[in-house]
Amino acid sequence: MSIETVKDRHEADLLRLPNVIGVGIGRRGSQPVIKVFVTQRVPREALGAGEVIPDTLDGYPVSVHVVGTVLASEKDNAGEEG
Repeated sequence: MSIETVKDRHEADLLRLPNVIGVGIGRRGSQPVIKVFVTQRVPREALGAGEVIPDTLDGYPVSVHVVGTVLASEKDNAGEEG
């Protein structure tokens, strides 16, 4: 199964997890990975059993990236204040 298919298959479930705000595809060295973007890291023991981001999905490694809180820009496509 392709990594794109695996990402698409699991994206909705990942986005339901605490602090998860995005899912993508990237690389770790030469290996493809599924990237999960979170607002903050939370110790595994502080999460419930169904709230932990898995280490792998269908054989592909998962890489967690802390990006903080993402806010929408108030600028339009032309870059002007809106």
